Amino acid sequence: MKRNPVIVAAGLVAALSLALTGCAGTANPAPASTPAASDAPAGGQEYTIGIAQYVTHASLDAAREGFKQALSDAGLNVTYDEKNAQADAATNTTIATTFASADLDLVLAIATPSAQAAAQAITDTPVLFTAVTDPEAAKLVATADAPGANVTGTSDMNPVAEQIALVKQLKPEAKTVGIIYSSGEVNSEVQVAAAKEAAAKEGLEVVEKTITTTAEVQQAANAIEADAIYVPTDNNVVSAIEAVVQVAESKQIPLVVGEGDSVAKGGIITYGLDYTKLGYQTGEMAVKVLTGEADPASTPVETLKELSLYVNEAAAQRMGITIPAELLDGAEVVG
Repeated sequence: MKRNPVIVAAGLVAALSLALTGCAGTANPAPASTPAASDAPAGGQEYTIGIAQYVTHASLDAAREGFKQALSDAGLNVTYDEKNAQADAATNTTIATTFASADLDLVLAIATPSAQAAAQAITDTPVLFTAVTDPEAAKLVATADAPGANVTGTSDMNPVAEQIALVKQLKPEAKTVGIIYSSGEVNSEVQVAAAKEAAAKEGLEVVEKTITTTAEVQQAANAIEADAIYVPTDNNVVSAIEAVVQVAESKQIPLVVGEGDSVAKGGIITYGLDYTKLGYQTGEMAVKVLTGEADPASTPVETLKELSLYVNEAAAQRMGITIPAELLDGAEVVG
């Protein structure tokens, strides 16, 4: 049993389907932009990459840094123009249209709303996406195997069925599971549909609470009457995960989450992927596109097949839950 706070991949190989991360907006801030900076060695051909990130949270930040690390490791001379929509739909569109008219060699779109805006606005520049759950449902590609245009990338579809099964492992007597997610978002709809199917097989009834902004997360969590809570990889909810943690602790019910960073912030457990690795894999795809070794139109969407089991024992104690020994064996303890 590991007790190392450093997250290391444990051994789970899961067949991943395709999906996304996304959420609704807030008031209209100006696009957050990071001054251009070169993170690669000088010399050789120079490239300029625009990075459009939908919102700030740990998983998306990790994907961004993993992407940049891959290009640095490849020795490419890259200048980045980084912009963050901070979950605002209008700002998200503005960033995409700005990049469409800029002199860029490639655009990285992080999370589904940014990828959708980029795909709609940018037709002459390669666009790679990451942290997108279902690129086909989001209409980013014709098919995952043959994208067909200038857009491809990596999916972060999480193993929803395995995550829902954790509810019963933590609380065998559970009859209901509450799910909080953003209404009208493709990524959330895909995951909730999968969660309902998995819950039925586990003998669990799903109690849904939908939100439209991060500000509504606390109220939605408080309104849940269920034996456990499940939070998918929904940007609005993940951005306010601390509010859900507080409710789970006060109600003494387990909180199962969709990715490892939410475990570190107070969720009990998840089977999840490493977003730094996902971003790095996207960066490796970008290297091939930039150097002419690959064309987005014929480059299949990729997924990570190695997952990790993350647990937070301190969070479990605060929620009155004992994590079974069989789950602790081989898991990474992050709190």
